[in-house]
Amino acid sequence: MARAQGARGLLAAAALLGFLQASSSFEVKDASGKVCLIADLTVAFSVEYKSSGQKEFAHFFLPQNATVEPQSSCGKGNTSQPVLVLGFGAGHSLSLNFSESADKYQVEELVFYYNLSDATLFHNSTAGDRKRVSHKNIIQAHMGTKYRCINSKQINMKNVNVTFSNVTLEAYLTNGTFSVNKTECAEDLFPTTAVVPTTPKQTTSQVPTTSPAPTASPSNPAVGKYNVTGPNGTCVLAYMGLQLNITYVKKDEKMGLYVLNFIPPNTTSVGRCDNTSASLNLTFEKTRIIFFFALNASNEKFFLQGVNVSTTLPSEAKVPQFEAANYSMSELRATVGNSYKCNAEENLQITDKALVNVFNVQIQVFKIDGDKFGAVEECQLDENNMLIPIIVGAALAGLVLIVLIAYLIGRKRSHAGYQTI
Repeated sequence: MARAQGARGLLAAAALLGFLQASSSFEVKDASGKVCLIADLTVAFSVEYKSSGQKEFAHFFLPQNATVEPQSSCGKGNTSQPVLVLGFGAGHSLSLNFSESADKYQVEELVFYYNLSDATLFHNSTAGDRKRVSHKNIIQAHMGTKYRCINSKQINMKNVNVTFSNVTLEAYLTNGTFSVNKTECAEDLFPTTAVVPTTPKQTTSQVPTTSPAPTASPSNPAVGKYNVTGPNGTCVLAYMGLQLNITYVKKDEKMGLYVLNFIPPNTTSVGRCDNTSASLNLTFEKTRIIFFFALNASNEKFFLQGVNVSTTLPSEAKVPQFEAANYSMSELRATVGNSYKCNAEENLQITDKALVNVFNVQIQVFKIDGDKFGAVEECQLDENNMLIPIIVGAALAGLVLIVLIAYLIGRKRSHAGYQTI
């Protein structure tokens, strides 16, 4: 996570904590009730589909209330292998099919079924059928160890991107719980940040090292008011200024910088919400930013869990169409019923090439009384900014006091000298 300067380590820890809270846990048991497979994970989906002849994208998470389907199994010796099948929504499912070889086990195949007739996810979809996509060999670990991967791992398939994060899983369990030893993924051992391609099969060339030419600092964007209405009334209420910053490769292999301020009167907002998740979709000209919010039921706090950005870059860009996403965030956090507020600029890092900057933000999700914000919870940056003048004032007062005391002592000594003479 990246913000304006200050307390980066603390913010990273908070982000990690929130990320852990957002994951879901699933178990598969054998006929005797013994656990043979455990999976704790967060999964984000991005699906391309057709709507009235136009290309659209649906972005959603594996919900925490997803169910372990009856097709899940511990396997039987050499005749079958463990499989975890998770069902959710209106006919969607995610399957992880395991196998073992020598001293390792792996997810031999991932299978994702999605139902385009589900209007809650695929608005005005031209097709209404159930699609299937799959991918081979996505995870591998040593037998007797748990597989651990905190960073995002993206699986690209036809019209579908599946992003795993904060994963802890283990198959072929012998004692019904995770092993102490672990196999870490390459993304954690050698972390990198990549841009999510608009089309899953797209590849990108090596990025030149030339830095973009310096430009004048852009003005701060105007603050807009956005809201989302759900079955029970307003579920997302937001005041904020939005600015998008993207570093891109030009056709001449030099680097360019694209900065866009959202203009509130020209920005359209839509979204959806349920009891534990909400989204705010903002579109300005050819640019769309989707904010995904989640609820941590254990401590009754809402937070920004993910951001998806898509835009068209200037014509000089080598690849004009740009899309990026980060679904492992834990920002803009506040207690349900209260609002999060920050007057300072906050930088939400999507990838190493894309930033969404928010200005003068006040936001509240889920429990909203009419169209009014609840009690305010100030961000750390504002609290720090308030402390600085207090500290400086106290230091100056102390300095004045020291000078005054020194002056009085010196004057007293001077008078004593005259008396001696």
